[in-house]
Amino acid sequence: MSKQHAAGFIALVEAAKQQIKEISIDELLAHEQPYVLLDIREDHEWQQGHFPEAMHLGKGIIERDIEQTVADKKQKIVLYCGGGYRSALAALTLQQMGYQQVFSLAGGFREWHERQLPLIKP
Repeated sequence: MSKQHAAGFIALVEAAKQQIKEISIDELLAHEQPYVLLDIREDHEWQQGHFPEAMHLGKGIIERDIEQTVADKKQKIVLYCGGGYRSALAALTLQQMGYQQVFSLAGGFREWHERQLPLIKP
């Protein structure tokens, strides 16, 4: 699952992380307030396994489809991807679209899997 990312991509993600909120897996598991959990990975990644209760909106279509999926811009949304990079970028975009409670899951799917937390495998 480890992949070397380009310096420009890392710089873009780091800039986005300065403007968004992240949530840890422990915080997510302890949180009782209702939230929408969105897996923004690619379709083939979703098919290999995903978090229980997650919905899927790939990063390539999230901007197009988010308003039909989550109409309430005050709804808490937690985004996750493979490691927390794409979800940080998508969180920034959703904030720019007016969503007020968007969080990127730090560590993403990789950390969830490493901790052997439950997965749904279609």
